[in-house]
Amino acid sequence: MSSTTAKHAFTYPAILEVAERINWRVEDVIGGDQRLDFSKPFLPESLARVEPLTFLAPAERQALNHIRANGYLYMFGVVEEFIVPFVLGHVEKDLRGESYQVRAFLEFVAEEAKHIHLFRRFQDAFTRGFGTPCPVIGPSRAIGDAVLAHDPLAVALLILHIEWMSQHHYVDSVVSDEGLDPLFKSLLKHHWMEEAQHAKLDTLMVEDLAAHKTPEEIVRGVDEYLEIGAFIDDGLGQQVELDIAALEHATGRTLSAGERAEFAAVQRQALRFTFIGSGMTHEKFLGTLGGLAPAQRQRIEQIAPTFC
Repeated sequence: MSSTTAKHAFTYPAILEVAERINWRVEDVIGGDQRLDFSKPFLPESLARVEPLTFLAPAERQALNHIRANGYLYMFGVVEEFIVPFVLGHVEKDLRGESYQVRAFLEFVAEEAKHIHLFRRFQDAFTRGFGTPCPVIGPSRAIGDAVLAHDPLAVALLILHIEWMSQHHYVDSVVSDEGLDPLFKSLLKHHWMEEAQHAKLDTLMVEDLAAHKTPEEIVRGVDEYLEIGAFIDDGLGQQVELDIAALEHATGRTLSAGERAEFAAVQRQALRFTFIGSGMTHEKFLGTLGGLAPAQRQRIEQIAPTFC
């Protein structure tokens, strides 16, 4: 069996204590008289990467930013729909276990369910305000089923990747960008506040799962994590094509073959960085992986530049 030494100070009582202090309601974040401001960008440019598409007029690049923001939250919603059953299955195995652990994971599940509700509220507001359809890959259940068919360690590594990814996006890109729509920025802030605790819980979950595996089984877990990554990457390629269609519908403009090719190249890499590269390269994710198997950390570090 693998033995790991924690290089962090995460504990279930401390995580639960913080989680219970972060107490916000969906209705306070988005609802009532609050409206998205479509005169402002929603996503920071470091994620949206719309400015290199100089063949688009400024208003068209703004529309693309909004399309990307819609897809961004949709993808988080897809992820959280499969996180809920996965974490429930993990805690269900030991409901008579250590009380803080059980409560912390159940709080995690409740917060993820709240995030799904939050993102659906956003989708309703976005649909009303944007005015034209923005198709997305799916259905979400099929994506979740495909992910959950993999080894639990692989799924837990993916979830850890995603949680640290969300921290990277908010701290490095969103918080300092004063030009973003305040409502969208507030939504991301409230999501980030709870995901910070989830990242710690995911770290403990990965370590627990790995502690019962042989070195060979850990390598297989990383293999399957990469298989899931390839599955997601394929979906991102499909989403780029859907985004082209959404932009053409929203602007009434048909892109030329050359413009479509440039759009696809720039936006494919933007999506890859947003959902794959920024998680793979997060030091906390790599630190946990290195604690399980240093060679596997090196393996991911060699692959990651493709997605950045």
